[in-house]
Amino acid sequence: MNTYIMMGKYSIDSIGKINAARTKRGKEIIARCEGELKTGYALLGERDLVLIAEFPTTEKAIKASTTLSKELGIGFTTSPAISFEEFDKVSTLLIKDT
Repeated sequence: MNTYIMMGKYSIDSIGKINAARTKRGKEIIARCEGELKTGYALLGERDLVLIAEFPTTEKAIKASTTLSKELGIGFTTSPAISFEEFDKVSTLLIKDT
């Protein structure tokens, strides 16, 4: 499974619909896309939500991101993430190749 950071921003219309049932629906959408929500946080600032989720493929992450946006009215920006350990390995390989 690959890790993805999903940053969400409420639309004006979706703010009035915040409730526990919609949160549950979001978790179900991620599961339907073969993902696993690891954790999520509400934020103050430019973005309203951050989700850390795992998906088997980028295609599944894209499907979850677009479905969440379409069905919940929350725009998501989704990015792949790797651990510092993986980043260090990749960086070491890149340095050797140059």
